[in-house]
This record gives sequence, C-alpha cells and structure tokens, in this order.
Amino acid sequence: MLISLILILLQACGPEGETIIPDPIIKKISPPFWGTIFIDPDIVTPSDPTAFLELAYTGQESRVMYDRRANDWITVDAFLYNADFDDGLSIEIQVNPEFGDPETAEVEAVKYAPVIGQLSTALRKDVQTVWIHKGINPFGGGNNNLLIHTGQADEYIRDGILEETFIHEASHTSLDAYHAGAPGWLKAQDDDPTFISEYAKDNPTREDIAESYLTYFAIKYRSDRISVGLADTILSAIPNRINYFEGLVLDMHPVE
Repeated sequence: MLISLILILLQACGPEGETIIPDPIIKKISPPFWGTIFIDPDIVTPSDPTAFLELAYTGQESRVMYDRRANDWITVDAFLYNADFDDGLSIEIQVNPEFGDPETAEVEAVKYAPVIGQLSTALRKDVQTVWIHKGINPFGGGNNNLLIHTGQADEYIRDGILEETFIHEASHTSLDAYHAGAPGWLKAQDDDPTFISEYAKDNPTREDIAESYLTYFAIKYRSDRISVGLADTILSAIPNRINYFEGLVLDMHPVE
C-alpha cells in the first residue's frame, strides 16, 4: 500500500485547511539514524528520469578546486566540460588533470552528469561547477559546487547510494544558504523531538538541512519505495521539519 504523501501517517487537517501534526509524546529522543544517505538505496535509482542533455569538452584551463586529499585549495589545468540540462541550467565540470587526457577525463564527467541531472532544478540551481578528483575521500557541497572523489564514488555506487549522496550534497549547495538560519527552520528544529541523524545532531547548523531534506524527499516523492516503518520513523522524528519543507515552493523537475 502506498504512503500517498506526508499527510497519511501523522498529520491531520485543521479547520482552516492548515496542516497539523500532533505533538509527539516524547519530546527529546535519540536520532533514529547515523546518517540519512544510508537509510534506503532505492530512494533514487539509475532508471529515474534525468534532466541531463549533453556534455561538451571546452578545453583545458587553470581552475581553483578543493581537494580533500590535500585538505586545501589547489590550482590545476583542469579538463573542462559543459553539461547542459533540459531546464536551461548548465554546469562546468572540472576534472583534475591527473586523469591523463581529455578522453579519460570525459569518461568521469559522463559518468556523473546524468546522475546530477536526476537532482531537481531546485537542488541544481546554485550548482555552477563540479570538481572531480581521484581518491577515497568524502564528497562535498556548497561553494556553488559539487565535489566528487572517484574512489569514494565507487563505494557509493557499490552500495547503491550515489544518487542519495548527491541529494545530500546538493542540499548544501542550493538550500543551506536560504534556510539553515531561517526563523521557520530554527523553530522547527526546536519544536521537533529530535534530529533525524546523529550527524545532524552533531552538526546542527551545517548538516541538519541536508540530512533532513533527503528524508523529506523520500516521504514526499518516493513513498512507494520506502517501508511504512521507515516513513513512520522519519515522521515521528522530524514532523516540523517535514512541514517546513512542505511549505517551500521548489521546482522539482524532473522528479515530477
């Protein structure tokens, strides 16, 4: 049975049509997850639609990129590719020259561009660049960018969570600046019984939006792919954050 939307488990409709979620009995409980990218590998799958159209090599030029292996900014003559999407957005994909030649670097750019295209317009709107390096190092978001280390990407692909990881990182890039300090979000944090994850709890300003948004996305747009138990856990932990996201006007192409 489908969980139609976030209203079905814990919500009711008030007399004026406003969304009401009953207060949890337990106000402060432990977060239900360590990190939300691991909760279900099928929230987004490779067969889901993508807004990606085409990739074009534009040459090799100097670019400043962040490299987690160095824990610092580096300047390299990156291989550059322009990725175009069907909503009019475009992203410059910058590939570390350590990949050797434009053809080998393009294999990496082509590998990730369609997955990035599965992100909604709302999550791609502030993504101007993508950095691609070798190494088993964490991905990153923010800086109008998505950071990829290909060794880590291989592990995410093996575990089926590459798409979920991009949602997390793109939330940093395109949502944090607008919402992490917003009064409504801060009130939702305060009113909810807990954080969605230990990672969010340990980093409430930096990680709570990204950790929570993925679970909202699962409830709102992929309810047929998650269990009733998982949906109930999410809604019990962060009902007010879910309501906050529900109140935003986000362009969800190509998700819907």
